[in-house]
Amino acid sequence: MSIPTPTSVNLTRRGLLAAGAVVGGSALLSGCLGAANTPAASGASNANVSLTLQSSLSDPKPKAALEQVVKGYTKYPTTLNTVAIEQFRAQLSTYLTSGNPPDVLTWYAGSVARDYASKGLLLDLSDLWTGNGACANFSPALKSLSSDAGGKQIFVPTNYYWWSVFYRKSAFAEWGVKPPTTWEEFMALCETLKSKGISPLTNGTGSTAWMASGWFDYLDLRINGAAYHRELLAGKHSFDSAEVRKVLDTYAKLIPFFDPKGRSYTWQEAATPLVNKKAGMYLIGAFVTTAFPAGDVDDVDFFSVPPINPNVPSAEEAPTDGYFASASTKNPAATKDLLGYLASAKQQQLFISQSGSSNLPTSPDVDSSGFPPLVQKGMKLLAGTKEITQFFNRDSSDALQATADAALTKFLDNPGQVSTILTDWQTAAKKVWGS
Repeated sequence: MSIPTPTSVNLTRRGLLAAGAVVGGSALLSGCLGAANTPAASGASNANVSLTLQSSLSDPKPKAALEQVVKGYTKYPTTLNTVAIEQFRAQLSTYLTSGNPPDVLTWYAGSVARDYASKGLLLDLSDLWTGNGACANFSPALKSLSSDAGGKQIFVPTNYYWWSVFYRKSAFAEWGVKPPTTWEEFMALCETLKSKGISPLTNGTGSTAWMASGWFDYLDLRINGAAYHRELLAGKHSFDSAEVRKVLDTYAKLIPFFDPKGRSYTWQEAATPLVNKKAGMYLIGAFVTTAFPAGDVDDVDFFSVPPINPNVPSAEEAPTDGYFASASTKNPAATKDLLGYLASAKQQQLFISQSGSSNLPTSPDVDSSGFPPLVQKGMKLLAGTKEITQFFNRDSSDALQATADAALTKFLDNPGQVSTILTDWQTAAKKVWGS
């Protein structure tokens, strides 16, 4: 997604993970049925059955990587069609409701997949998640993220990345502070850094206003829990509810600790004071390491946003990409076989290595021994959490993200007007949900 448009695979939260000296953002996204494609057909031993895989990985390295992965699939002839992501996004509904839909499409886990599943448009992939299925050993959190409202699995996740509070190890050492493990310790750390003349928190909410949703998401996860958060973004709760008011009341306590220039920064510009040790911490995706000089990346570390309500299960934001399949595929068994191949540890490893991406693999069987320590720590974080959500717009929609951008930037500028802001937010959200 581009900035501020959240769809490029090169710069922002949806497609970027960088860690160690290798940085990049090739996430498995999706493609489009029809003309203007570059097909790559695999070899095959079953000529009576053919499959189509739609992809929007049009950047050279990810495109070539997926072509190589598909070329290695020899059980059924498979054609890979690649077009730009915005064309795919605009036509996704048409693809799935057409008389001749693609068998497999790359896209995001979460609300969009669940919405199409609720309309009967996605193939039930539950058998891939049981027994010897390709996804059977994936984490329970990934299984939950890949399930529809009825508990069936309708998605195959193949790579993801994590959000956390990032900091410089050498800076914390110089300042004589340690990563907090409780919310009280976190707030005390903010006070300590501010007393030293350091901006405790940095954030870029200028032209990348969506960054304001990072703290909203995490505070809602920590106060109300992942289930409530998903339901809120699905329109089952109100933004002017007491629960959301509590989230913003907590958010308001952080505002004095933000770098005041953050309201004019992009997310990249907001990383500069972190790099220069003028700011202490940054809640952001792991793609933040793209802002660090290569020689400083090993100095980057992170901690999870500490718990606030001890009664809610742990949850982390992890934008997740992969595949779903059309319920109208003419070859469901072959389609599932292709999905099992794509989900395998070997193919995940091949795609990540060939695409130049350092996104985390979802398969626990991928050899991670050569990954940088930061990446291995990220994998451990996500493997151990009870719930995985993604990011505000991935768990809702781009249209609802626009209402969050407007509400939360107003809130950052005028926290005393929270009641009016929440009322206006709910009014705007209802228009989105009703459209």
